[in-house]
Amino acid sequence: MLELRPNCECCDKDLPPDSSDARICSFECTFCVECVETRLDHRCPNCSGELVRRPIRPAAALARHPASTTRHLSAASTR
Repeated sequence: MLELRPNCECCDKDLPPDSSDARICSFECTFCVECVETRLDHRCPNCSGELVRRPIRPAAALARHPASTTRHLSAASTR
């Protein structure tokens, strides 16, 4: 099951579990759509993998399997 990380690893923008702005790679590195489109050229800076829209977990499933609260920042961070 996806970890649903709470932030963009590049700019640290909050990305709640229901955000349609979250993008992930196959390793679950997580970025906002703005960073993906303007800074990262749709590629993960950690693994070079494709960044795609993160699915939204239904509320009932989210209650049973909550999103992560651990924030991550990658080497591509512009903070």
